[in-house]
Amino acid sequence: MPNKLTRADQLRESIEEDIATGALLPGAPLEETELTARFQVSRTPVREALLQLAAAGMVEMRPRHGAVVAKISLDRLVEMFEVMAELEGMCGRLAARRMSADEVETLRAAHLACREARTAGDTDGYYHLNERFHCLIYAGSHNTFLRDQAKALHKLLRPYRRLQLRVKGRMNDSFDEHEAVVDALARGDGEAAAAALRGHIVVQGERFGDLIAALAQASA
Repeated sequence: MPNKLTRADQLRESIEEDIATGALLPGAPLEETELTARFQVSRTPVREALLQLAAAGMVEMRPRHGAVVAKISLDRLVEMFEVMAELEGMCGRLAARRMSADEVETLRAAHLACREARTAGDTDGYYHLNERFHCLIYAGSHNTFLRDQAKALHKLLRPYRRLQLRVKGRMNDSFDEHEAVVDALARGDGEAAAAALRGHIVVQGERFGDLIAALAQASA
């Protein structure tokens, strides 16, 4: 049986979700007294949760100023998306060789669930289903080290990947790009799967401009 989450783990997940959804924006302070009151806990699990988030790169611990949601520079953000694109491409290449027929069908079902959210115009619902879609590909690589690295970077980029989906037309484009990935994996075409995933993730040109505009709108 899986280990039960500690209170600190539960707090970390709650704060992570607030960061991913934009409820906590980059630079926002994370006051211990406010968090203890909100979650009705002592300071010990709050401090443990903040340390865990700092270790993951999602929070900055500033001497004498407490914790704040980490800010990522634009240059750094582009670099992270570049690495994410390569990690996903590698997952796709391996998954094309290693995913079982049942795993491919599970992925296809996850893809079709994304279509329902897209049709409903539900960007938040699509985001969560999209996250599952990508995690199935990471798992399908059957390389646990690669899977864990991809999931860790995916987690850091969650707020930005989520914001992208709010750009007009992006959800439709994302779904079409998923379609190409599923088709390549079903054919066992590793190079096509890798190329489709890299193109799906990397932000450049108009995609980068759209992300910057979404960031500015969220900050406002």
